[in-house]
Amino acid sequence: MVDTRVSLCGVALDNPVIAASGTFGFGQDFAPLYDLNELGSFSFKGTTWLPREGNPTPRIAECPEGLLNAIGLQNPGVHKVIAEELPRIRQVFRKPVMANVSGFSVTDYVKVCELLDAQEQVGWLEINISCPNVHGGGMAFGTDPKMAAQVTRAIRAVTKKPLIIKLSPNVTDITEIARACEGEGADGLSLINTLLGLRLNLKTRKPLLPFVTGGLSGPAVFPVALRMVWQVYKAVKVPLVGIGGISSAEDVIEMMLAGAAAVQVGSANLINPRACPQIIRALPDAMARYGISRLSDITGGAH
Repeated sequence: MVDTRVSLCGVALDNPVIAASGTFGFGQDFAPLYDLNELGSFSFKGTTWLPREGNPTPRIAECPEGLLNAIGLQNPGVHKVIAEELPRIRQVFRKPVMANVSGFSVTDYVKVCELLDAQEQVGWLEINISCPNVHGGGMAFGTDPKMAAQVTRAIRAVTKKPLIIKLSPNVTDITEIARACEGEGADGLSLINTLLGLRLNLKTRKPLLPFVTGGLSGPAVFPVALRMVWQVYKAVKVPLVGIGGISSAEDVIEMMLAGAAAVQVGSANLINPRACPQIIRALPDAMARYGISRLSDITGGAH
């Protein structure tokens, strides 16, 4: 018998597979397809202080081995998430859920996290710092170590829940950002968010997406994500959640060997809505094939 159980920031998971925010909504579209309790957990739709309608359509452009998205953080706002979405999640998912939080100022992040801190079913706060700082010239919080540290410090002051900062890959040195977040009290880091990309319409000679650029995800980014997890594992002591192009049990094992304590599966859910349970069910055979008896033992095993 193999053991797929892992721990993330002190919270036990039956397996390391977490459905990624932005590809899983609040779980309701997937609940009719399989028992969501098969998952390690899921990270729900990025939540902001106020409701957001998101960007103009089209918001998705296909690419070889991936896709570009410019959704624009469409969500009903934190008050509606707490009043309506969390009770619905409770009906289909009995484990701790990961709350993904976005903001456009430090105050935005703090206000949302204060409210979510009081929600018992929220196991972790995952902070998306790839958002533009409207008070800082529009530069994403996650591209500057000082801004990343400032957000982490402010949220740390208002929550006792495990705090996971989601890192942007669109930086020169991701380890610098990682260390800044760890230094201000982050309990863990998730990486990577999407890579900035562009597609053009050859007939109109204009960008395919009205927002011009989008975030690239899918199998094409897996080697980049793996490299960054490898680097950050060597730079910090906190646990890592590996994200980026994971679509098989072998990918999970590879990401954990690079340094991840758990993983998130994103774009694969959009291609195959049953991707997560299929990966989870394939893990025991893959572990046996590679001589792994306890999955938690392999984190960072390639170093």
